[in-house]
Amino acid sequence: MNPHKLEANNMTTTVPQHLRAEYPFIPQLFPLKSGHKQNILDLGDHATKPIMMVHGNPTWSFFYRNLIKEFQNHRRVIVPDHLGCGLSDKPQDYDYSLKNHVNNICEYFEEKIVPALKLNQQKMDLIVHDWGGAIGMGLATRYPEMIDKIVIMNTAAFTDIHIPKRIGICKLPVIGEKLVRHFNAFAWPATFMAVEKPLNKMIKEGFLLPYGNYRDRIATARFVKDIPMDESHPTWETLKSIETKLTHLKGEKLLLWGAKDFCFTTHFYRRWSEFYPDAKKCLLEEAGHYLLEDERERTTQEITQFLSL
Repeated sequence: MNPHKLEANNMTTTVPQHLRAEYPFIPQLFPLKSGHKQNILDLGDHATKPIMMVHGNPTWSFFYRNLIKEFQNHRRVIVPDHLGCGLSDKPQDYDYSLKNHVNNICEYFEEKIVPALKLNQQKMDLIVHDWGGAIGMGLATRYPEMIDKIVIMNTAAFTDIHIPKRIGICKLPVIGEKLVRHFNAFAWPATFMAVEKPLNKMIKEGFLLPYGNYRDRIATARFVKDIPMDESHPTWETLKSIETKLTHLKGEKLLLWGAKDFCFTTHFYRRWSEFYPDAKKCLLEEAGHYLLEDERERTTQEITQFLSL
């Protein structure tokens, strides 16, 4: 079987040959209790201290590709594709809620990572971005004793009423999902709205690869719908529960932030600073939401130094 070709719900996701220099990793499908399979890259020396990188919407593990290449030579690197994203299954009848996304990465953490942490008397470092902040912090607040350093990039893991109008449009009943799924009005605009430095054609193709048709964009649409704006939303309580436990995380934090992000603006940077006043702070004045693309060398350097790689 071609390791870059995966079957999911009668659909095929293929990493083309010309993209494998950018994304050379062999997919590893982890069977979830739900019966679906989640792609989770687990690379490097398993005897070393793990680093987990958690992506948001509408990205996938491709977002972290350069960090993976750099860090896998020094540490164990674990990068999941959330269900419905990347090379994971994209079921059409699944509840794409924050609670389920957290539970999914916790399944892998409990089965594949915790035994190694206990064996080697280690903790795990965590890197989060976008909606991966809520998901990653969901895991971290469930297992605070096993989490060490955390890199927080343009994200939130707390309730808030601020949302850009262009994101709000995608939340509208009926029309929002049609825009996202029929016209790719989330992943595609992100390839130019989320950056300050234009992406080349191949990198754009990599970001959009898993979201090429209506069915494949289901999680992209449902992630947006799952953003809770008030207490009546079913995910509000899940997010609020994570928020109340953020201060339980005692390890060092790095706030690494693209200052020109239209979505997770410096308002969210300031809110994180209130939760973690002692965090190391790095505000990248010329970077947007995809800060790893806009400031590749600087972000790699900052994370490398912070994690003592």
